[in-house]
Amino acid sequence: MALGRKGARRIVVDGTAYRWRLRRRPTYFQALAWTPCTFAAEHVDAWGTTLVVTTDQPHPGNWFGREAKPVLPSDVAHAIELALREGWTPTEPGSPFCLDLSAGFTPSL
Repeated sequence: MALGRKGARRIVVDGTAYRWRLRRRPTYFQALAWTPCTFAAEHVDAWGTTLVVTTDQPHPGNWFGREAKPVLPSDVAHAIELALREGWTPTEPGSPFCLDLSAGFTPSL
């Protein structure tokens, strides 16, 4: 699974360039604030494993106006560093590497 270049942002972590993207429109469950916001990241120059990060925040575009902080580049850099420590190899082909940071997320009822 590769990220499209359109809408993706570039970030450099420890001298390596990555591309990351947050869904512009939330999924149905994210819009209802039942599931947390997710974003994806991958290495810019090499085809490899995509990092999929589940945050502990609702999607900023949720339909109920539930307070959500935006995903900042510093959050993405932190997630990339954590995933690399946990064994994500962005230049090796394979299934997406899932990083779950959703501890503390409470879905809307």
